[in-house]
Amino acid sequence: MLNCAVIMGRLTADPELRTTASGISVTSFSVAVDRSFVRAGEERQTDFINVVAWRQTAEFVTRFFRKGSMIAVQGSIQTRNYEDKNGNKRTAFEIVADNVSFCGSKAESGTASRNDMPAGSQPAPSYVSGSMGDFSDIQEDDELPF
Repeated sequence: MLNCAVIMGRLTADPELRTTASGISVTSFSVAVDRSFVRAGEERQTDFINVVAWRQTAEFVTRFFRKGSMIAVQGSIQTRNYEDKNGNKRTAFEIVADNVSFCGSKAESGTASRNDMPAGSQPAPSYVSGSMGDFSDIQEDDELPF
C-alpha cells in the first residue's frame, strides 16, 4: 500500500505552535494550492489543504514560515472522524507532514535572519553570473582539453 502526498502552495495564516499534554509540539495550518487546469474564460481554482506537523517539523514550520510564505510539504493523507457542535458526524482529511521545505526567495518567504538559523546549518550559496569574457573558445576539433 502507498500513501504519499506532496503539495506546494502558500500558507493561509501564521502557524501557531501548541503542545500536547505529554509535551509533544504540534501545529496545524492550511496551504492554498492552485489547480493546474483552467477552463477557458474561468479563473484558476484554488484548493485549501489542511496540514498537521509534529515535533521538530512543527517547531521548524512555526519558526520560519508566516502567512503567505511559499511552502512544500511531503507527507501522508490521514482521515479522522469527529462530531461537530450540532452533533453531526464529520470526517476531516489532512496531510500529516513528514518533510517541509522552503520554496521561493528568502525575502518572499519571510524567513528569519542568518542568526536565527538552526545550529549547524548554513545559508544556501548565492551565485553571480559571469560574463562571456571568463570563457574562451576551443579552436582545435581533434583534441578536447579534458
